[in-house]
Amino acid sequence: MPEPHVRSHFLDPDVARYAAEHVTPADDVQRWVHAETQERFPDWSVMQVGDDQSVLLEVLTRAMGVRSAVEVGTFTGSSALAIARGLAPGGRLVCCDISEEWTSVAREAWSRAGVADRVDLRIGPALDTLRALPAEPGLDLAFVDADKVAYVDYYAEIVPRLRPGGLLLADNTLQWGRVVDPSVADDNVVAIRAFNDMVVADDRVQSVLLPFGDGVTVAQRR
Repeated sequence: MPEPHVRSHFLDPDVARYAAEHVTPADDVQRWVHAETQERFPDWSVMQVGDDQSVLLEVLTRAMGVRSAVEVGTFTGSSALAIARGLAPGGRLVCCDISEEWTSVAREAWSRAGVADRVDLRIGPALDTLRALPAEPGLDLAFVDADKVAYVDYYAEIVPRLRPGGLLLADNTLQWGRVVDPSVADDNVVAIRAFNDMVVADDRVQSVLLPFGDGVTVAQRR
């Protein structure tokens, strides 16, 4: 079996390895994305979600019968591939990114997987794309994995657009564990602390922060 692509940092290494070995393994397209990203963008490849996160995204998307989804931060397309595969018939995923170069890999992956017709990739500032979406609460699912200093702003645009029961997932909300270190005050960590505090205090949602990957916050619209 190919080596799993693992990003969970908060478990005993032996437990993390055991858990990774008991996740549905990546298929040929997912492995191609990982390899292509590592070859073309080695300094940025850490931004990909892990195989376990991909499975979680696909399972949640399918279980919820998602027809309308949005992703903020697509990179080379691993997470979007998972969401697109889980969409209900006729479902659409709007992807927000600023890089034609990174997302060229994503486009190829979606084509290889036969899901390109489910994805609407919009290149440009994500806040502009989000603000152009219908204002009424019609989104089933949102995944945020982009610039951390803007998480609060993305959240502000997405939550009012989530239907009751809809989910917002945000990646990297533990910042490699640095959120609990008071000596760390870089922009990303400060922004994520503010985001985490805001989410847990927001009575519009019910939320949980999972020590999974680099921390995944799941917020459900009440």
